[in-house]
Amino acid sequence: MSHDTEHWAATGTPHGAAEDPQWSRLSPRLLLVNLSMLAGPLALFAVTVALTGANLQALISLGSLLIVFLVITGISTMRLLTTRYRVTADRVELRSGLLFRSRRSVPVDRVRNVDVEAKPMHRLFGLTSLRIGTGDNSASSRKLALDGITRRQARQLRRLLIDLRGSGRATGQDEDVTIAEMDWAWLRYAPLTIWGVGSVLAGVGTAYRILHEMKVDPLELGIVKDIEDRFGSVPLWFGILVAVVITAAVGAAVSTVTFVDAWTNYRLERERDGFFRIRRGLLISRSVTIEERRLRGVEIAEPMLLRWAGGAALSAIASGLSSTDQNRNRASLTPPVPRDEALRVAADVLAEEGSPTELTKLVRHSRAALRRRINRGLLVLAAVVAVPLGLGLWLTPVLVHTAWITALVGLPVVFVLANDAYRALGHGIRDRYLVVRAGTFTRRTVALQRDGVIGWNISRSYFQRRNGLLTIGATTAGVGCYKVRDVSVGAGLAYADEAVPRLLAPFIERVPRG
Repeated sequence: MSHDTEHWAATGTPHGAAEDPQWSRLSPRLLLVNLSMLAGPLALFAVTVALTGANLQALISLGSLLIVFLVITGISTMRLLTTRYRVTADRVELRSGLLFRSRRSVPVDRVRNVDVEAKPMHRLFGLTSLRIGTGDNSASSRKLALDGITRRQARQLRRLLIDLRGSGRATGQDEDVTIAEMDWAWLRYAPLTIWGVGSVLAGVGTAYRILHEMKVDPLELGIVKDIEDRFGSVPLWFGILVAVVITAAVGAAVSTVTFVDAWTNYRLERERDGFFRIRRGLLISRSVTIEERRLRGVEIAEPMLLRWAGGAALSAIASGLSSTDQNRNRASLTPPVPRDEALRVAADVLAEEGSPTELTKLVRHSRAALRRRINRGLLVLAAVVAVPLGLGLWLTPVLVHTAWITALVGLPVVFVLANDAYRALGHGIRDRYLVVRAGTFTRRTVALQRDGVIGWNISRSYFQRRNGLLTIGATTAGVGCYKVRDVSVGAGLAYADEAVPRLLAPFIERVPRG
């Protein structure tokens, strides 16, 4: 890092520093990180040779993979040698490239969040990555990333950018305040997600595809043959049951391990400079910054299993976060925690006496919304039943019996899920927040600041028009659209008009009663 930049970070008076600091380089230790990328292909090569012998097709495939990684390592090394960066009083600048040169510049007043992330190999060599986001969702405005600076440089740059933003000088807060930190009793909520099972299925599918591409039949491997010899005579239904139990157990273990890796060292703080900072991670250390004045609300998510266990997870709704940040869960304020804890953190983050998501009395939707959910469930069930029914009429009567049994079992499931989805629907207003709730597999309750709503998105499908319903969504700049689904026309328009007076009024025709 240049001398001027270090002076800015140390003194906290960036405007007194030089206007044209020198360009700084990435750490040379990043070269060791790049070379470590070759460890994966080499290990895969060794394992494949040990399992399959010197299979020519496998050797060719792995050789091709090794060449690809060599190319990637070469490109990363070239980027290391040509990348320069600097921070002036009003801009962050980054330039890189030898044959194809690029130069990016971000005004300091456009900086919305400064995130720090260190992957295992980066941490091994004392490095980290600093990403500067502007909150812009366009492809041309991706985050400006410094991948391969020391931890000391990352801390100094983060503090420098926060000082340059000058967002928190009027908070009246003398020191950082901890809102929440890790409680290992929350580990009991870790297995209550379907992501672990999904990861197991995805991993098995990926492994099968890789072996198939190398002309290796997984069914011919020794370990698979041994399992077949031992358990090949058990009934099919028992084998399916055992496979389901094993998949669920492994999925729960994967979810638990993922929770430990993602949320170890978790701490949520309100910094004296007007930022929220979320720090977490075991193998991959993360530090996410959210500007407090750009917070527009919170969202409480309750996946079905987690909801049954009384748990929930809290996320921030902030205009400084891009859609990529939302998709990657960078906006998460808590891990899965007891619901009361999520509500407490929500109230603290919003600086309210209680969480608006809990205190607001929600308006229930009309019964037409229930009928729509039942009809959609029946359509899905009909599609599922049609597959074995069609094959049964074509191939064997056994599948016909499977079809009617599936229909018989599926009907009550459809009605239960449809009723649960209907009971989840609701909307309301409390003080300066509008509150929206929906979902059955994952129930989401959103509290959104009314003064952040800049427009309403109204849509009506053919079937909604027949039932006198519409979907109305509150849009917020840089955040997205939060929808009230399947609400009656009168109730939906009245809700929008009350939530943000005069915004929708020019487009509403009021019909007198009687």
